[in-house]
Amino acid sequence: MQRNPQIETLAIHAGQAADLATGAVVTPIYQTSTFAQAEIGVTKGFDYSRTANPTRLALEQCLAALESIGLSQPAYGLAFASGMAATDTLLRLIKPGEHVLASNDVYGGTFRLFERILKEYGLQFSYTDISDPVLVEANLRPETRLVWIETPTNPLLKIADITEISRRVRARSTNIMIAVDNTFASPYLQQPLTLGADFVIHSTTKYLGGHSDVIGGAIIAREKSAYDRLKFLQNAVGAVPGPMDCWLILRGIKTLAVRMERHSANAARVADYLTGHPAVEKVIYPGLENHPGHAVAKKQMRLYGGMISLILKGGEKTARKIVEATRVFALAESLGGVESLIEVPAAMTHASVSGSALEVPAGLVRLSVGIENIDDLLADLEQALCRL
Repeated sequence: MQRNPQIETLAIHAGQAADLATGAVVTPIYQTSTFAQAEIGVTKGFDYSRTANPTRLALEQCLAALESIGLSQPAYGLAFASGMAATDTLLRLIKPGEHVLASNDVYGGTFRLFERILKEYGLQFSYTDISDPVLVEANLRPETRLVWIETPTNPLLKIADITEISRRVRARSTNIMIAVDNTFASPYLQQPLTLGADFVIHSTTKYLGGHSDVIGGAIIAREKSAYDRLKFLQNAVGAVPGPMDCWLILRGIKTLAVRMERHSANAARVADYLTGHPAVEKVIYPGLENHPGHAVAKKQMRLYGGMISLILKGGEKTARKIVEATRVFALAESLGGVESLIEVPAAMTHASVSGSALEVPAGLVRLSVGIENIDDLLADLEQALCRL
């Protein structure tokens, strides 16, 4: 009986058949800007690497396969030079005067793009608590064209019920698109298209790449018509990744499953440890039963991921002190790599929302829990907390 490959197998093989010319089992890096033509217009499927490149195509096919688990027809993938390039390209589907509804703790870079750039071109934006489907529905407008979901959100780790939001939005209008930024979860932990979304967005810099050595982004579209338009925009705008970047992301994806298992297991242990620590006021992690979105996360996620946020007693001063005291956890922006990172979002990744309604608490600390030995991670946090 024929069996559909599971995500662990797709991560290694999807879009990556052995090279026809040499038999290489690893996709080659086609480091070329242009391709020879037998005659004018007669190509082997490629003419210029901004339009298409074999290494990028392999990545796009792999990403589409990973986000198509459970769909009756495969989705369509497009790779970009960064997550923000992917976001900007998707938003080009929205016309002046149309409205986008997003989370009220959306990623700072996304907020900056929405408020300081795209608003100037006539797009409308508003924000709500995306963890409440009733509020999402109540904030839809006649001109709403897109609902932008992050789940888990960055950095407050709110959980959006993708299925329920999709149901309520579709009941209101079939003309509203739903996009889910799946960066924090990765396709291994969460399948937004299967849950009702039209698009999935990734910063492939994070868990998909997984090694903090590449910048990239992606859009995965459910429908061919939307893909065709986005493919045109990808080529016309030109914010595409180079072949080496695509190869690095493909390399990272091969170990996605085993890494996400370890990230999640380590994060669960760290969250449990921090929950009982006297210096910690609050731990925010979807895997904790006291998390408001725990039941939804349990329903729509395989595991709870590697991201933790916490609020320390003592506020901003204490937060800054702790992030400068860790030794294994590196003080750095970004997330999703094999190494553990720590930061203060209000002063770093989310500084762009300072002074807005989306301002992040100054004393919030965000952990990207890596795949190191868990006892080493706990010991590092303990020695840092002991300095307070």
